[in-house]
Amino acid sequence: MNIIKYPNKADWAALLQRPQRDASELRETVKTVLDEIQQEGDKAVKKFELKFDKVQLDSLAVSEAEMLEAEGLVGDELKAALLLAHDNIEKFHAAQKFEGEKVETAPGVVCWQKSVPIEKVGLYIPGGTAPLFSTVLMLATPAKIAGCKEIVLCTPPNGEGKVNPAILVAAKVAGVNKIFKAGGVQAIGAMAYGTESVPKVSKIFGPGNQFVMAAKQQVSLHEVAIDMPAGPSEVAVVADDSANPVFVAADLLSQAEHGVDSQVILITMSETLATKVNEEVARQLALLPRKEIAEQSLLYSKLIIVRNMDVVLQMMNEYAPEHLILAVENYMDIADRVVNAGSVFLGNYSCESAGDYASGTNHTLPTSGYAKAYSGVNLDSFCRKITFQELSAEGIRSIGQAVELMAEAEQLDAHKNAMTVRLQSL
Repeated sequence: MNIIKYPNKADWAALLQRPQRDASELRETVKTVLDEIQQEGDKAVKKFELKFDKVQLDSLAVSEAEMLEAEGLVGDELKAALLLAHDNIEKFHAAQKFEGEKVETAPGVVCWQKSVPIEKVGLYIPGGTAPLFSTVLMLATPAKIAGCKEIVLCTPPNGEGKVNPAILVAAKVAGVNKIFKAGGVQAIGAMAYGTESVPKVSKIFGPGNQFVMAAKQQVSLHEVAIDMPAGPSEVAVVADDSANPVFVAADLLSQAEHGVDSQVILITMSETLATKVNEEVARQLALLPRKEIAEQSLLYSKLIIVRNMDVVLQMMNEYAPEHLILAVENYMDIADRVVNAGSVFLGNYSCESAGDYASGTNHTLPTSGYAKAYSGVNLDSFCRKITFQELSAEGIRSIGQAVELMAEAEQLDAHKNAMTVRLQSL
């Protein structure tokens, strides 16, 4: 990994830049696929499945027979792990239920909110080099708790036209029953526009590569809402001499293996730790089955040495990582000063993998610096808040004159009159 010592603040922006594709090429490619899916539906989805996933599909829908087959292909131990993870995810997200309270803002004026589930949601589950069945649990579990009536899941099939069996078992555990074989941009387009097979949804959730992120952003301009513009995965580790370099290296590689455009960063005040971590990354990398992917990712990754913790925190909050691991002695004090991050892991034993799978928190998180403005997926992501207000005659008297004056000042006479006629009736 690249070791950078004591960088000047003027160089931070370039130093912390994420790996990027040619955006114009990316947008044009995505637009072409989306336009064709909008016009030709299933036919276009199947065409792009053949082109991108190298599979000829007769049907997009996963059949009941395929669901039953998947049950027999997933071992009992993995099923038990899925159930444990689902239970923890359910506990954490159920605790987020909104309870609205009626508030009397003025005499005779009562206001409140009601949380209402989004009726139709679409879940995108990456397949490709790593079928993320854990993401099924992360998205479908809160959708079920929220009360979404229709949960549509799209995921790319393999070359034989089969969906990874663990994805199907996870979908059953989480209560999803509409599953379609579609990956990448074509999956996003199918859920955004609707096809003969795939229902149109109101909001799309799920991580993916830069093509998926670009597709989500494009369809969100006109067709649907999206959870966030999440792209390639990333982790930042803040470590001091109390950190275990074996643990730190393992955490860095756990994200580096996600994809060639993932990014991992270590920031430390210890040159000794940085050297040990770099050596340990090389040792562990050689043992990984996904070594080639991780090697590419490490080209964009850095070990940064700075002078003090104030600089560490300034740099971290500027980077706004998807995952932030605080492998430092006084991690609770440091955590209080974190303002930009998707999910934070505290201490030497809180590996990022725990949040990815089974601690209960959600792993669908903002990347590419979007943690400055977006939250990770949570129960509210699957709900809308509708406001209500009830005014009595006393309420009209309480705020009527203020409404009239404000409407008149904005030159909206009809607004004023709607209050005036009520005041006059009293």
